[in-house]
Amino acid sequence: MRGMPQIPDHGRMLTAAVCFAASFLVASCERQAAELRLIQPRLEFDAQVATEFADLLDAESSVNVEVVPSVDNTESEIDALLAGRADIALISNAEPFHRDIQAVMPLYSNVLHIGYTQDTPPASVFELLNGTAVFAGPPGSPSRTMLDDLSQSRFGVDEINYIELDEFVCPDVTVVYAPISPGLLKQLPSQCKPLKLYSIVEPEMIGSGSIVDAATLLNPHLEAFVIPAGTYPAIDPSAGPIVTFAVDKVLAAHRDVPEHVVYDLTSEVLRLRPALAASLPGLFQSISEDFDAADSTFMIHQGARDFLQRDAPSIYERYSGVAEVLVTIIIGLLSGTIAMIRIYNIRRKNRIDVFYKDAIALRDGIDGQSTPFARKVAIDKMRELQSRAFDMLVDEKVAADESFRIFITLSNDIIDDLRRDAG
Repeated sequence: MRGMPQIPDHGRMLTAAVCFAASFLVASCERQAAELRLIQPRLEFDAQVATEFADLLDAESSVNVEVVPSVDNTESEIDALLAGRADIALISNAEPFHRDIQAVMPLYSNVLHIGYTQDTPPASVFELLNGTAVFAGPPGSPSRTMLDDLSQSRFGVDEINYIELDEFVCPDVTVVYAPISPGLLKQLPSQCKPLKLYSIVEPEMIGSGSIVDAATLLNPHLEAFVIPAGTYPAIDPSAGPIVTFAVDKVLAAHRDVPEHVVYDLTSEVLRLRPALAASLPGLFQSISEDFDAADSTFMIHQGARDFLQRDAPSIYERYSGVAEVLVTIIIGLLSGTIAMIRIYNIRRKNRIDVFYKDAIALRDGIDGQSTPFARKVAIDKMRELQSRAFDMLVDEKVAADESFRIFITLSNDIIDDLRRDAG
């Protein structure tokens, strides 16, 4: 158009390059959400939790989680992490320690539910399990593994008669290892006689040296757990408090997952806690921002440690008070030392001033009428005065400074004057 300045081609190219660079910088400053693969848990309830968590993450989340299926039913969550098929997983705190698997945070507790069909409760766990038909899930399941460990080490049962469920067989004992949930009824055999929940000991016996205390002492990942009365009215409406065991379900990650990603993951879990608690009531209220890392079987991931210590004072803040005291003490010592040095120097200066006074007194005591003998006596006294000054210099009672040099010069001049006058 006429009247409009024309931008040269190279000018337009430069403008386009600047705009492109600016848009690139803006885009690079936007933080991209990290992509994490969560292995699908084998237990139905844990799989529900994993799917719920992944679905709750939205566009504002700093991490995106994709639930990936396992190779087969025999692959454990830890195997998937070690094989690189997943980045994070829900694992039991009772799993064996592995250096490459590190805990992020505990999520909820899986509780050992023990149901029996007898009319009267067995007198002991040995009577409950010895010679009875027990259903505890498929081989290798967490409920079977946990029951095997406890029965051999704590309950004195060498071998448990495990059975599989079908329409013709009903177990005497059913063991379910799952969180406290109203949906537990779906995991129990429906065609058999109603179950009653078994309490290993009475609640008041916890902490009094019972078999429960021995089990938790020798298995730190276990904790005594009391299912409150009335928790499962549809299963056992007359049940009082039930004492059993629980193990934390832990959100874990491979050690190679970056620290800042695990930090963001921990933050997202806490952000979504109300939504998770709303969808799965009674499960996630115990999630805390300052969970105890000492209860974990696994090492805590550095990203989770950074999150736990996010409000902790830095080393400079932690020791700033001590540093202030030390600086104050050092300044006080320096000031005191300088003051003592000054006092010491003043005292030595005062000593040399006495020699000035004595030298001037000798000089003023001799005049033109004095005899040669009097002048000779004055010269001897002056030399004695010089000798005393040198002795004090050797003993560091006076300083070898300008004041001492002036005294020696003055005394030598007085001696020379006395000699000339003596003739």
